[in-house]
Amino acid sequence: MKRNPRKVKWTKAYRRLHGKDMTHDSTFEFERKRNKPERYDRNLAENTLKAIKKIDKIRSDRASDHIKNRLKTGKVQRQKEARKQLEQGIHLVKAPHALAQDSSLCLPKIKVNVSQAQTEENQPMEE
Repeated sequence: MKRNPRKVKWTKAYRRLHGKDMTHDSTFEFERKRNKPERYDRNLAENTLKAIKKIDKIRSDRASDHIKNRLKTGKVQRQKEARKQLEQGIHLVKAPHALAQDSSLCLPKIKVNVSQAQTEENQPMEE
């Protein structure tokens, strides 16, 4: 359907572009394709298999840290919204009598003077 993969949410390109996947990590260097054939060496193969396990653990740890850092910003935002909602609906949580006694639970009332000059724009329309 000729869609741009950077705009389709389930693609790897979208996830990398929008910071949902790790993009720059030294563990990705080990996955690169190597076009030179290597002569078989038993010790080298054994060391490689050991290294793969270590690298896999390191990558999973870094991925979990990446996810935690991404979720940390959303957590702060959710806490701000919850605090704001609680301040607006404190009368639902606390009894009105308790609110009257403790003024710290209520939001401070601010008086604002509003003056509106009568101009041609503010007058009602005539028919």
